[in-house]
Parts: sequence; structure tokens; C-alpha cells
Amino acid sequence: MVITRDLRLPDGRDLRIHDTGDGGTALVWHHGTPQTGALYEPLLGLARERGIRLVSYARPGYGGSTPQPGRAVGSAGPDMAQAADVLGIERFAVMGSSSGGSHALACAALLPDRVTAVVGFAAIAPFDGDDSWFDGMVDDSALRAATAGRDARMRHAEQSEFDPATFTDADFAALAGTWAAMGVDAGTADRAGPDGQVDDDVALVNPWGADLAAVDAAVLLVQGEQDRVAPLTHALQLTRELPQSELWLRPDDGHISVLDACPQAMDWLLQVTR
Repeated sequence: MVITRDLRLPDGRDLRIHDTGDGGTALVWHHGTPQTGALYEPLLGLARERGIRLVSYARPGYGGSTPQPGRAVGSAGPDMAQAADVLGIERFAVMGSSSGGSHALACAALLPDRVTAVVGFAAIAPFDGDDSWFDGMVDDSALRAATAGRDARMRHAEQSEFDPATFTDADFAALAGTWAAMGVDAGTADRAGPDGQVDDDVALVNPWGADLAAVDAAVLLVQGEQDRVAPLTHALQLTRELPQSELWLRPDDGHISVLDACPQAMDWLLQVTR
């Protein structure tokens, strides 16, 4: 069973939290773009099998959480800390996919006394202004628009369409099978409006407000070598910025199918947090 509640933050925003409520090790899932923050299979089953308490929250602009234009990737740190306080969780591991991996890393940088370990699947690296950051992205138009600001990214959202070439055959197979619920959730988030997606992209191409050098926890990066959304170069950049990190390369995986390594990644988390 998943318990969903809305937390009223000191600045007046609402943050929607999802929590399985039981288990030993607490693990916070940071969702990708776009998603609602809801917990779904197979994440729930994998956590249940391992006795993990699984938690997530909807970033501002998604799934019942109040939009927060101008937020940084690092804004996830204080939001997560307040959510954990309400849930009575002092220390927790973090795991995220795509932009969620970036937000998970920012939480680890800003909450070093609370985050015990990090897993990032196909995480997006910090943008340094170099055009090579976009290399390998089949459709980089949304992120390029975001470099011109929120208004430009919002105009892009009004006319853009998903390019199916963004995903590999393995990605489409994953969305038709094991990760079907993720695809459904992404559709729900997309239909709810562009605020969350726009603010995610603008945050990714601006300073994170979190220094990865401050990450003290063990870090696992899982990367599909066929990824057309978050290319291999992003994982390699992150390993340079996180010298303590471990990189798992999956030669045949794309942006979604890389999540098939989730069982092994959860096992890794349990090992490093003992």
C-alpha cells in the first residue's frame, strides 16, 4: 500500500509525497521528466522484496505539487529534507532516473549527513555552457530552448512533439513490458501541463545550486551506451566530478531499458549502506 499526503511548506507551496510506510532502509525515488512522482511497479515490488521503505515526491509543477518557477536542481535538497522530517526519516538513500538522477545527486551534495548512497540511471550532468553537452541527443531542442529562459522553453512546449527516434527499440520494449507503468505515468504528467517539464529543463541548463564535490556518499551511475536522451558523455562527466563513483555500462540499453538494472542497483544500495 502507498500512502499519499500533501505537505504544506513554509513558503506556502504544497508538496505531494508518496510513501510505502514500512521497511528497513529508506529509499527516495526521484522521478524523471515528465512524471507525476507516483510510485509504480516494478519499483514497488523490488523494494518490497528487499524490505526497503520506498518514498517519492512530486517535484514542483508535477502530480499535485505547486509549481515553482525559477527553481534549481538543488531546490530538491530542502524539499526532500522537509518531506523526510514529516515522514520521520533521518537517513535515506536516493535513486533517480534521467533528470531524477540529477536531482538525487543534488540532494546528496546538499544533505551529506542524511543521504547514505546514490544511484543515478542515465543521469544528466551539469551544463557548463559548452555546446558539446548536447552531443548525442537525438532531440536537444527543448534543452536548447531552456538556455534562453523559461518563456522560450514554454513557447517550445506549445509546439513541440515527441520524436520517436529519441528511444531505441530496447526502450520501446521496456515501455511495453516491465516499465509500462512508467510510460502511463509519463503520459499523465504530460497531459497535466508543461510547468514541471519546463522548470526541470530550465533548471538543468542553469547552475544547480549544489556542488557535486560535496557528495560524500557512495555513488552508482548506471548508463546505457545506446542512450539518445542522456548520452554516455554525461555519465563520463559525472564520473570525473564524482571520483568515488562506480559506473556500470550497459552496451545494449537506451534511456528506459537501462532501468532493467534496477534489481542489481537496489542490491548494491543495501550492501553499501549496511
